[in-house]
Amino acid sequence: MFARLRPSTQAVAAVSAAAGRLTRRNYAIASPGAAVFQIFNRHVKTRQRDRAALDVEKSRTTDYLKDEIAARVADRLEDIKRDFHTVVDLGSGCGHIVKHVNNTMMQKLVMCDISEKALLRDADQQFPVQVERRVVDEEHLPFEEDSLDAVVSSLSMHWVNDLPGTLIQVRKALKPDGVFVGAVFGGDTLFELRTSLQLAETEREGGVSPHVSPMTDSSDMSRLLSRAGFTLTTVDVDEIQVNYPSMFELMDDLKAMGENNAVLSRRAILKRDTLLAAASIYKELHGNPDGTIPATFQIIYMIGWKPSASTPLPKKRGSATKSLKDELGN
Repeated sequence: MFARLRPSTQAVAAVSAAAGRLTRRNYAIASPGAAVFQIFNRHVKTRQRDRAALDVEKSRTTDYLKDEIAARVADRLEDIKRDFHTVVDLGSGCGHIVKHVNNTMMQKLVMCDISEKALLRDADQQFPVQVERRVVDEEHLPFEEDSLDAVVSSLSMHWVNDLPGTLIQVRKALKPDGVFVGAVFGGDTLFELRTSLQLAETEREGGVSPHVSPMTDSSDMSRLLSRAGFTLTTVDVDEIQVNYPSMFELMDDLKAMGENNAVLSRRAILKRDTLLAAASIYKELHGNPDGTIPATFQIIYMIGWKPSASTPLPKKRGSATKSLKDELGN
């Protein structure tokens, strides 16, 4: 019988600190021609998405999370009272956003993904807008400058190595006053899984390695949008918690979503003993009273506009004609 581990408070704190260093990304706009630091193996990520899409029945049963986030992205686009002709969906997968749009929002949606298998999984389905599917790498966009009305992206850009570069490409591809609406996983996503795996690995193998993708936070995204040339930026954060029977069902669903680990420095194999220990720690530290375990997904939503001649500009400092104190009645 496998005995539950009861890690000390000091061990949890130490490993949580290490987890934070391994799973949070710091960004800067690189100078032209500078080498891009490679974090993810994009070829592995393509194969993972291919394999997930080929198991059609299973992958459809795990669309629940991406469909929900896509609906929230589509709601944000719909709130922009404008008739878009063509909208590009970067990292569309099998088509999560297209399920939540209609012909009052746009005439055509161009679905783009690095996985052709994912793009074609539901190609036989009909949607209320015209759909075009294109195999596109988010790191190398093929669109002409000033050619797109809007770009959306839901739960794909967290796998991009050069996120600042991709955002700059998106801004260039947009027409003046075009809009970008996106969603990415934030740094607190799957913190329960991350700390449990790393505590177990520290206990059983004497070290820590990355098992969950490094992610950004909301303050990073706000700065990135501004430095990529977007204006009137908006960033907000939401959390979704999903309950699973155990850690193994969670990991199985992540694989079926194509969201399993693609970090270059990942370990190819995690020992069975370490996995069993991690599952026990997960339930001990985070488990629900009914025996299930929660998994937290932090979502960062962002909106940015390409500047144009009609873009509202902030007033110059000191140009106010009324006192805020007087307006507030203090």
